[in-house]
Amino acid sequence: MTTPDPLMLQEAREAPQVVARQLRENADAARALAAAIRERRPPYAVTIARGSSDHACTVLKYALETQLSLPVASLGPSVYTLYGARLDLRGALVIAVSQSGASPDVVENVRMARQGGALTVALVNVEDSDLAREAEFVLPLKCGEERAVAATKSYLASLTALLPVVADLAGDAALSRALETLPDALERTLGLEDAARDLAERYRFADNLLVLARGLHFGVAQEAALKLKETCGIHAEAYSAAEFSHGPKRLLAEGVPLLGFAPADAAQSATAAAYADLRSNGADLRTLGPASGSTLTTPATGHALTDPVPSALAFYLFAAHLALHRGLNPDAPPLLSKVTKTR
Repeated sequence: MTTPDPLMLQEAREAPQVVARQLRENADAARALAAAIRERRPPYAVTIARGSSDHACTVLKYALETQLSLPVASLGPSVYTLYGARLDLRGALVIAVSQSGASPDVVENVRMARQGGALTVALVNVEDSDLAREAEFVLPLKCGEERAVAATKSYLASLTALLPVVADLAGDAALSRALETLPDALERTLGLEDAARDLAERYRFADNLLVLARGLHFGVAQEAALKLKETCGIHAEAYSAAEFSHGPKRLLAEGVPLLGFAPADAAQSATAAAYADLRSNGADLRTLGPASGSTLTTPATGHALTDPVPSALAFYLFAAHLALHRGLNPDAPPLLSKVTKTR
């Protein structure tokens, strides 16, 4: 009898359908939010999230800053929930991201921000959640039920939910076209599963792994490091490819392997130069991303803001198969459960 694939793989493979459904069903909500932002003209934005959702916010930060020149900061939820400080967020754009919408600290911060005069937005999968009720605007992730402990399709949907709003505000027709064809690019990414499985084999016995990236891919690197810990029991950390060449570069002398995300956007040449320097110093480095010549080359999407989505999906295929290579079940990581409620 054939053993079914882990839920992590099954749900990751739903990504093309999830993104297509989200873009289709959220069109009116995205237009309404873009109109509100255009009218209120927030001078800055803050994000509120934890875990994988916070890593998606890192990608959104680069998107908002590079396309809209809107400064973005990550709000520490405990500043309010533990320390009792009510931040002055009048006029700010506050973006909360959560699959479940159930974490009290995220919900309470959104309530505080809205009461204080912020424009609040929730990117959430559970549409009748506390978080969805507290936010002024909601962009549903449209993932359907996510049963795997390791989030995949909800992270990918968090990367895309706000992009139609960015395209509207920036008047970016190229981004709109890239979003229309993104489900097809994700379908082609699924065709890389055998190559991802083969790449994962070389890390089968790794105890440590450093994940490098720059720019829009850095939030994907953060997510990759989390998933390697969560599903594979590997101690992994994410570093900027620029910052790694300072103190952390010392770890090359210990033979720690590297996995680098290779972008095809404005960060491409700087990232490639950093990787070439590391290889000249003996680094064991393989790469994943849309840049030509990557160890695992993901489909180009036609826009810098959509390129990280296939990269993240390809990594999920890699991570799930790495767990299987190590004799582990990525759906049953020790000590973890699906929803963590933090105060």
